[in-house]
Amino acid sequence: MSENNDQKFVYDFTEGNRDLKDLLGGKGANLAEMTNLGLPVPPGFTITTEACKVYLESGSEPVALRDEVSAHLDALEKKMGKKLGQADDPLLVSVRSGAKFSMPGMMDTVLNIGLSDESVAGLARQADNERFAWDSYRRLIQMFGKTVLGVDGELFEDALDEVKVAKKVASDTDLDAADLKKVVKQFKKIVKAETGRDFPQDPREQMDLAIEAVFNSWNTDRAKLYRRQERIPGDLGTAVNVCSMVFGNLGPDSGTGVAFTRDPASGHQGVYGDYLQNAQGEDVVAGIRNTVPLADLESIDKTSYDQLMHIMETLETHYKDLCDIEFTIERGQLWMLQTRVGKRTAGAAFRIATQLVDQGLIDEAEALQRVNGAQLAQLMFPKFDEDAKAEQIGRGIAASPGAAVGKAVFDSYTAVKWSRSGEKVILIRRETNPDDLDGMIAAEGILTSRGGKTSHAAVVARGMGKTCVCGAEELEVDTKRRRMTTADGQVVEEGDVVSVDGSTGKVYLGEVPVVPSPVVEYFEGRMHAGADDADELVAAVHRIMAYADRVRRLRVRANADNAEDANRARRFGAQGIGLCRTEHMFLGERRQYVERLILADTDAERDQALEALLPLQQTDFVELFEAMDGLPVTVRLLDPPLHEFLPDITELSVRVALAESRKEPHENDLRLLQAVHRLHEQNPMLGLRGVRLGLVIPGLFTMQVRAIAEAAAQRIDAKGDPRVEIMIPLVGTVQELEIVREEAETVIAEVQARTGVELKLALGTMIELPRAAVTAGQIAEAAEFFSFGTNDLTQTVWGFSRDDVEASFFTAYLEKGIFGVSPFETIDKDGVGALVRSAVQAGRATRPDIKLGVCGEHGGDPESVHFFHEVGLDYVSCSPFRIPVARLEAGRAAAESKGSDSR
Repeated sequence: MSENNDQKFVYDFTEGNRDLKDLLGGKGANLAEMTNLGLPVPPGFTITTEACKVYLESGSEPVALRDEVSAHLDALEKKMGKKLGQADDPLLVSVRSGAKFSMPGMMDTVLNIGLSDESVAGLARQADNERFAWDSYRRLIQMFGKTVLGVDGELFEDALDEVKVAKKVASDTDLDAADLKKVVKQFKKIVKAETGRDFPQDPREQMDLAIEAVFNSWNTDRAKLYRRQERIPGDLGTAVNVCSMVFGNLGPDSGTGVAFTRDPASGHQGVYGDYLQNAQGEDVVAGIRNTVPLADLESIDKTSYDQLMHIMETLETHYKDLCDIEFTIERGQLWMLQTRVGKRTAGAAFRIATQLVDQGLIDEAEALQRVNGAQLAQLMFPKFDEDAKAEQIGRGIAASPGAAVGKAVFDSYTAVKWSRSGEKVILIRRETNPDDLDGMIAAEGILTSRGGKTSHAAVVARGMGKTCVCGAEELEVDTKRRRMTTADGQVVEEGDVVSVDGSTGKVYLGEVPVVPSPVVEYFEGRMHAGADDADELVAAVHRIMAYADRVRRLRVRANADNAEDANRARRFGAQGIGLCRTEHMFLGERRQYVERLILADTDAERDQALEALLPLQQTDFVELFEAMDGLPVTVRLLDPPLHEFLPDITELSVRVALAESRKEPHENDLRLLQAVHRLHEQNPMLGLRGVRLGLVIPGLFTMQVRAIAEAAAQRIDAKGDPRVEIMIPLVGTVQELEIVREEAETVIAEVQARTGVELKLALGTMIELPRAAVTAGQIAEAAEFFSFGTNDLTQTVWGFSRDDVEASFFTAYLEKGIFGVSPFETIDKDGVGALVRSAVQAGRATRPDIKLGVCGEHGGDPESVHFFHEVGLDYVSCSPFRIPVARLEAGRAAAESKGSDSR
């Protein structure tokens, strides 16, 4: 960033306001706002984030900065009637970081700047408290030495402990002035030994070096890690606040505290916070002494308490939100050191938003912006009782939220068997595959030692609303011996009870009590708003969801494969099914028919296998169309490679070898093994699957289309209203789609002629290959709708094998800042998103009435939903349990864009 000669780098607290967070950071903007409101804020000034950016890019401060700081320091000294670090009555200042977004504890702060060997005596006289002055000097050398000069903080701690041990006391507060003089002397020796220089006695040098240290702290490892975790941009920089010091450690008529205008845990109004007499703010944070409830301040200092209550009411009314406040009382004088919109729990967020509407402070549109899908998701999933004792044995990737408890089982057969006997089970696998579906359905939760957030286990678990932890690599899963071994050698046998926390990724031995979610009970229709605390939360969620549904443009559908999922989806507010994966209808007992299809040597054998599957598929579709009567249902034709429906190659090879050694009949297993070898592909996800299967295996897709058409006709005969869309997967060129479409239309016409029922079945495709996105204009000539399969589109755009990369190198990519978040979790707007955007434009240019949706995992991701609203999709589709989240975010996206348009 180049320096502009006319650029202003320093603002007095009287010059800024809360709207200048980009320039002054959150802390500086709010200090300025409180100053403008006439609240008691210690005078000071803010160095802008722009100055920080220049410093970080050039390696030196802006040329004009020193002169601007000098001018503002001079004005501050005149206002305070004292000079920085002067001997007789020193002005002391704090130098504190303050980025746009709160990053608590991540960047540097230095207090008591201006103290020196000379001025410490002046501070003692000014305060009439020698101990206070030397304790403040001790604190300065310790903080400055660690944060500015890079001295190991433990050296100071050890030296302080030595003095306490010598005096036989446990607390810093038990040291007197003479003791603290010894501490200061020792601290100065440490600085000299570690840095080769004396502790700086020039107060201006102290301040300049502290400002530079705060700039540098923007790029410390801990700050960068925090930004990655919180998804805060790395190019914002931090402001620096230079504020005249006020002291809460001057005696019993002084103190410091933190206050909230409402309870951040529940949202309830009242007096919430902590206070500590005769202390600096850092003492409260460090927990050196026990605080008292803020309400006790009324009896300690009634005047300051009444003033604080008035200020809190002023700030909440002004900010129209819960405010978090830091304050200090110096000898009966109240000073405001910071305010910000306070962080709160998910439940408090919903309660506070509706409370503020009722108080007339905000409207419903603003209330909707005060909550988000991530908070709603937290409220929906059950949680373990935080007060319960639990033995943690491992940790993996939090793949699907929730809290699940059950007996450990290591295969699907056992999971189903035990579940049918009334046992609650946790299915533990190295990784799951479609064969495990029955076991996954039967289990309370799923735990794998391999895979990431978009592995088979994770995707399917989220779709079913199952708790899932993936990639717990420290746990060794031995499915043959039916046991799991922890990193410290502890063995979990089949039948041992384990607890899995899908919200944190933690795994526990034994049963941890679970607390159910009233919000899910509400969505399921089992709870209504009433008087108690849970019902109050439900009432708040209900009001905000109702408003979101009124304003949103995006419709929300469900990814559902059976009537049970469809019915749950409707209860959760789904407006149709955006993805029915027909491959899930080919598992279990039906696999024998798929095996017969694969092993067919003649057309007649193949036709017999397809004819056996037809009525089974038709029954599935009838149930699905009935559950979603009157709403659209998008049925995807068979997508995965056929080998997924065959037995595992190793298991099959062993079976054949054993049969041969025993001279037992094994002709069918041998044929299956030959088929597995024949169908084996190095990269099956880029091989014979999707539309390619329909083109290579005659009759496969036409059988599915016939089952769909027959089911639709049957529902119409029963006075139903099926609204069916048939989706052809993995199309890369319009010619593929044209061939399958022509065959499908022929089948539909035959069913119409035979049944006498008019069928209006839409035919479209899934856009999941880069070529399909690039040629969307051509493909739209043969497609009545597009559904973006962003899972595979992300995989093919990035060249990632999603089942492998998350476990192998995604952690490194996230740590190095290559990713802010996994592209499988939130859509990559610059790459994958650009293809989606261009495909939308090209598709609508060819066919203006084309229906556009998304059915990948991103359809339920809050940030991605906003992107899909922006690019003009008609709907998103996601797992049933994500539907409320998608509804909420679709409403927020609409309200946000409307607000932007009005501005």
